[in-house]
Amino acid sequence: MAELYLVRHGQASFGAENYDALSPSGRTQSLWLGEYFAQARLRFDRVVIGTMERHRQTAEGILAGMGGPQVEIAEDAGLNEYDFQALFAALGEAGLPLGLSAASSKRDFYKALREVLQLWADDRLPGRVPETWNQFQTRVQRARVDIQRSGGRRVLVVSSGGPIAVTAQQVLQAPAATAIALNMQIRNSSVCQYLFKDGAMSLVSFNSVPHLERADRHECVTYA
Repeated sequence: MAELYLVRHGQASFGAENYDALSPSGRTQSLWLGEYFAQARLRFDRVVIGTMERHRQTAEGILAGMGGPQVEIAEDAGLNEYDFQALFAALGEAGLPLGLSAASSKRDFYKALREVLQLWADDRLPGRVPETWNQFQTRVQRARVDIQRSGGRRVLVVSSGGPIAVTAQQVLQAPAATAIALNMQIRNSSVCQYLFKDGAMSLVSFNSVPHLERADRHECVTYA
């Protein structure tokens, strides 16, 4: 059986002009995760990331924490996050109160995001969106299958909360509501471990942060 370590990017720059860049905390989380992998004597045959800046910065931080690059980093756009700004924009004037609520605080943002994601999954957003929920599901599945087919005894993948939640949903053969619920709780720089062989994949662990499970690092657990 081969192993896949699916990592969410470190903390991004929520509320900043460029959300896609890691915050200082996000860079530290990535480095610490790499140090944890090194201490556990894990080595990766392949590294695959989405095409977003925060994915590459996270992968580079992990590899730096492991002592430097081990293999080349491959990119797959199927691992990219959905465009949440476009989803809110698709609410139109009728959804303006929900959009304003999302802008008031981080807590309200996630509450509003859950509602928007459910509307998206139900195909009930009134405006145009860059991709449908089914198209999002399809590209995440395609990326996962490509990773499985490409081989490697131990593979590191860096992605975002949406694709990570959908991967778990698909592997568990759960409904869309499961992906939305999981999406709301995935922590920055968290690790999901899977085993795969001959097209089959099984979930071993979900949303773990072993590198942050120390009293002096509890404040470094983040979700945005």
